[in-house]
Amino acid sequence: MESSVMSSATGSISKLCSFTILLLFFFFCSTFTSTEAYDALDPTGNITIKWDVISWTPDGYVAVVTMYNFQQYRHIQAPGWTLGWTWAKKEVIWNMMGGQTTEQGDCSKFKGNIPHCCKKDPTVVDLLPGTPYNQQIANCCKGGVMNSWVQDPANAASSFQVSVGAAGTTNKTVRLPRNFTLKAPGPGYTCGPAKIVKPTKFVTPDKRRITQAMMTWNVTCTYSQFLAQKTPTCCVSLSSFYNDTIVSCPTCACGCQNNMTEPGSCVSETSPYLASAVSGPGKASNAPLLQCTSHMCPVRIHWHVKLNYKEYWRVKITITNFNYRMNYTQWNLVVQHPNFDNLTQLFSFNYKSLTPYAGLNDTAMLWGVKFYNDLLSEAGPLGNVQSELLFRKDASTFTFEKGWAFPRRIYFNGDNCVMPPPDAYPWLPNTGFRPAMSLLQPVMTILASIVFLWAYL
Repeated sequence: MESSVMSSATGSISKLCSFTILLLFFFFCSTFTSTEAYDALDPTGNITIKWDVISWTPDGYVAVVTMYNFQQYRHIQAPGWTLGWTWAKKEVIWNMMGGQTTEQGDCSKFKGNIPHCCKKDPTVVDLLPGTPYNQQIANCCKGGVMNSWVQDPANAASSFQVSVGAAGTTNKTVRLPRNFTLKAPGPGYTCGPAKIVKPTKFVTPDKRRITQAMMTWNVTCTYSQFLAQKTPTCCVSLSSFYNDTIVSCPTCACGCQNNMTEPGSCVSETSPYLASAVSGPGKASNAPLLQCTSHMCPVRIHWHVKLNYKEYWRVKITITNFNYRMNYTQWNLVVQHPNFDNLTQLFSFNYKSLTPYAGLNDTAMLWGVKFYNDLLSEAGPLGNVQSELLFRKDASTFTFEKGWAFPRRIYFNGDNCVMPPPDAYPWLPNTGFRPAMSLLQPVMTILASIVFLWAYL
C-alpha cells in the first residue's frame, strides 16, 4: 500500500515538474523574440529604414527609401549593405534610382514596358561611386558603405528611390512590405515589422516651403554579434612598465591553426610563399588570409601602461592588423575604463566620450585622424596604428594594484574583443611577498625530505 502511494506521489510530482518546465519554456519563448538585441554601451543604437511615399502613380507609388545608421560606433563596411523584403501583394518595381535589385525575376507576363524587378522578395543593393548623375539621388551610390553616427554623421545614411506598380494608390489601399532583412554585408541584423508613422516633412532648398510625404513607415533593425559570426574578430593583449610579463591574447581566442583540415587558412610572416598566397584564388572573393598566430584573430589591440607621473599616468594603445587581404577604413575603438572621466590629453586619435548611462563617464570612442591614420592597412610593416593617452589621477580611485590600470572591455568596429582572464593581468611586484617565498622554499624542501626519509625508514 505504501509503495503504491509513494509511486503515485512520485508520478504526480514528475508531472508537476514537467508542466512547470513547459510553462517556463513557453514564457521565455514568448518573452524573448528573435528581433531583440542589446548592446550595453549603445543601448539605443539601431539602423532605421524609412519609406517615404512622395507621389502616387496610376498603378502604385514612388517612394524614397532611406537607411539611417543610428549606431554610435558600428558602421557598414565594403562590400556594403543588402536590403530585402517580401511584397504583401503582387507588386513589381518599375524602375529605381540610386540602387538596383540583384535579380529581375520572371517578367514574362509583361509586354512593352518591362519592370525593373518582378520578384516577390526583391533584394536591393547600393550603386557604386561614379554612377551617372541621371541615375543618382541624394545619399546614394557609396557602394553600400555607411559610417557610424558619431564618427561621420554626414555619411551615416544611404538612400534609393523606387517606383512600385500593381500596388495601392491611396493610404488605405497600400500594403506594407513584410519580412525585412538587412545584411551588412553578412548576417547580424534582425529587422522588426514595418510601422506607419507620421509623414516626413521636407524643406525646399530655398527654405521657404515645407512639403510632406503622402505616407511614411519605418523599419528598425538591431545588431547582434552572436548572429554576425560564431567566432570573435579581435583580441586584447596587455603589458606594463612595472612588470616584465607581456600578457598575450588568449590562445585560440578567434580560432586555432588547423592546416590539416583547412590548409592555407593562415600564412607565416616569414614564409617565402607569402606574396603568392596573398594574391591567390581567395583574393577576388575577399576571403580572409591571416598571419599565423596563437590567437588567430584578424585584429589585436595592445594596451601598455607606459609611464607613471606624480599626478598623471600614460597609456599606449597599438592596433595591429593580421589580415593580409583587409584594409580597415574608418576604424574605431570603444574602450571602457573608470579613469576616462579624467582623460587629459590624446595624441593622434580622435576622441568622444560615450555616456550610455547618466552620470557614468567611463567609456570612450577613439578613431583615426582623417588622411593621417584613419586607414588600418593590411597585415605587414604598415599594418598598425598607435596613440598615447594621458590620464589625470584621481586620488580616491587610482591604483596600479589588481589590474585596475587595464580596460574593462574593448570593442573594435563594434565587435567585442576577447580579453585575457583577470588572473593573468600584470600585477604590481610585491616586495614583501616574494622574498618570504624565497626564504620559505628551502625550509619546505628540507622538511619534505625529512618526512620522506621518515616514512621510508
